[in-house]
Order: sequence, then structure tokens, then C-alpha cells
Amino acid sequence: MKVLQIDVAANVGSTGKITEQIGVKVIKNNGESTIAFGRYENISQSSKIKIGNEIEQAQHLLLTRFFDKHGLGSINGTKIFVEKIKLLNPDIIHLHQIHGYFINIEILFKFLAQIKKPVIWTLHDCWPFTGHCCHYARVECVKWQTGCYSCPLTKYYPQSLFYDNSKENYAIKKELFNGVKDITLVPVSDWLAGEVTKSFLKELPIHTIHNGVDIHKFQFTDPSSLVEKYLLTNKKVILGVASPWSDLKGLSAFVALSSMMESHIKIILIGLTESQIKGLPPNIIGITRLNNPNDLAMYYSLADVFVNPSIAESFGLVTVEAMACGTPVVGYNVTATPELVQKGTGYIVEKGDVNGLFQMINIILKNGKDLYSEACRNLVLEKYNQEIQYEKYITLYNSKIKKVS
Repeated sequence: MKVLQIDVAANVGSTGKITEQIGVKVIKNNGESTIAFGRYENISQSSKIKIGNEIEQAQHLLLTRFFDKHGLGSINGTKIFVEKIKLLNPDIIHLHQIHGYFINIEILFKFLAQIKKPVIWTLHDCWPFTGHCCHYARVECVKWQTGCYSCPLTKYYPQSLFYDNSKENYAIKKELFNGVKDITLVPVSDWLAGEVTKSFLKELPIHTIHNGVDIHKFQFTDPSSLVEKYLLTNKKVILGVASPWSDLKGLSAFVALSSMMESHIKIILIGLTESQIKGLPPNIIGITRLNNPNDLAMYYSLADVFVNPSIAESFGLVTVEAMACGTPVVGYNVTATPELVQKGTGYIVEKGDVNGLFQMINIILKNGKDLYSEACRNLVLEKYNQEIQYEKYITLYNSKIKKVS
């Protein structure tokens, strides 16, 4: 089995680390794994192919900023990459996040439509079926269900400063993405799968596979060194993790919560920029992004409650990582969060209800973290163990290869 995965990153960030772990699975099953990436890279067990260069990415960025034509730049780099695919001759082509100023979707998908290779596309957000945005929850837009136009989110990623090309983008994507004969869509959550069935991709095969976490790295880890570092003896800790942080991820909710908390409660936020940290209230401890999972596990273990006030979660990997470390969760009843936070693992409140977050946090603090820890850990072991989840990709690969042969 020879597998080519395509993502904006190689073993960096959430999607990049997912491609890495799938690649590890391929290698363990005596296959050959290659990861093609556009912008970010780290050491990988897979072979790597860099798509394009920084100059072309900058041009793609300008094309997006001025004309709202994201995914329609990077022409030369994509042509060269297509030739490399021909030489590699993979059995499976597996797409992940293909937005990010590095690949031309017209060249790529016209090529995919011509070759007789099974294509798997893991959907990590909503960009594949909208005319512009990655998440429409911010404005509760439903235009994508029938046809995008007059986009209310052009000023958000992938940001366009002057022009709204959402109607044309929508038409281009609809034609291209439905033009590949042997393609299987893999949403990472039940919520996202439901959204796909309302979109122009609804006629394509859908095979949901949830993301997974490394249950050996993400487990209870003695946080005593952090207690000492931040002077947290006899303190309660509320944790939030995101990268990047924005109002979409609920930064303003934490600021509001900070004014409600008693002095013995501290909020820690991980993944902030230095400028964001400087603007925090005094009872919020801000930390820049942590890439070491062992460090993250220590913070998850330190926390009495993990709060995820995001309104746009295609899955919610940080939520699962927290539960894997035995920490209960409070989040909003929107997008994929409620399917993760099940009975005994925390609480769900209505979108935007900061007072509700505060009340549920206090219930957990009153009950004690130990009441929830076993249920949190067991849920992850049962449903989100990456060894089990990413083995499902191997099964899917084999079924597609067998069908072709």
C-alpha cells in the first residue's frame, strides 16, 4: 500500500499531526507513506514533498486578499506537484486541509478526476462546501446550503479586503469536488457529517471517522511542578486551550468569566500571542502555544475544569485531550462540542451563555474533579483512542484498493 497525504502542514498543528499519525499507521502496516505539505513542517516518519514556495504563497495570499480567490493561486507549484504525484504513483491519495495559500484546486481536482486512483478527503472544517469561510457559525449563515453570495464573512479567514467572490467560488468548488469519480468524504465528527448532507457534496460517499488522541501521552500527569511554579496551592484552576485564540474560540468568554471568579480560582489559557497575554486581566495566566504533548498533559491534569466556549468546533481535539487526562469539560451546545461531552464527563450550556458556563464550572468545583475523571478517561479509551481511530483509515484504504483492483 502506497499512500500520499496532502495537507497544509507535515506533523505540525492539529491536521499535520493527524496526517503524521495516519502515516505511522500505514508504515506499521508495511505500507509506504508520503506527506505532501504546503507551509509548515516538522520531523516526520513519512517521506515528505514540499508544494510550491514562499514567493508563490505570498502571491496566493495577495490573490485572496484583493480578489477573494482562495485556492485559485499557486498555479506553477501545483503543476510541478502533479508531476511528482505521477512519478510517485500512489495507491491512495488522501486529502486533508487544502486551503492555506499553497495549492490550486482547479489543477489538483482536474488531475484527480482523470486518474484512476481512489481519493479520500478528510474534512476538518466547512471550507470544502462554502464559497468563502471555514466556519459559518459566527453569523449562523445557511447560504452554503443552496448557493453562496454576498458573503458576510469576507473579512475573516481567508480574508478578502475588497472583493466578494463567494458566488463564483461556490460554483467552482461544486463542479470540481463533484467531478472526481472515486472519492470518499471523511468528516471528523457526526455534526460535520450532518452538515455535509445539506451541502452540494451530499451525493458523495460519506464515511465518518472521529479524530483520536494518543492515550499514552494524554493521561494524568503529576502537575505538582506547575502548582509550585504558579503558586497554586489551595487554588482551583480553569483551563482553556486554543491556537489561535479569537472570539470564535471564546476568548471574550474567559475575560467575562474572570470578573466572576473568586480569588481562589485561577484561569490559565494556552496558545495566546504575546500581545494577547499583555491585555489579560490579572487573574488569567496566559501562555503561548505548547507543542510538547507531555507539557500539555500536565496542564490538563492540573486543571479542575476544562472550558471550551468555542462556537466553531468541527471536532474539538483539545476537549478530548483534556478528558483523556481525567478533566471534566464545560462547553457550548453548538457544532461538535455536545457530541463529545457526554453524561458524567461535564456539562453543556447554550451558545453564548457565560452565566451558564459559570454555574456549571461551580457545580464541578463543588462536586470535585474526581467525580468525573473516570468517566472522562473511559470515554476517550472507548471512542477516541487514536490507535483504534486511525486503524479505520487503513481499513478504508484497503477496501478502496481492493475495489479498484
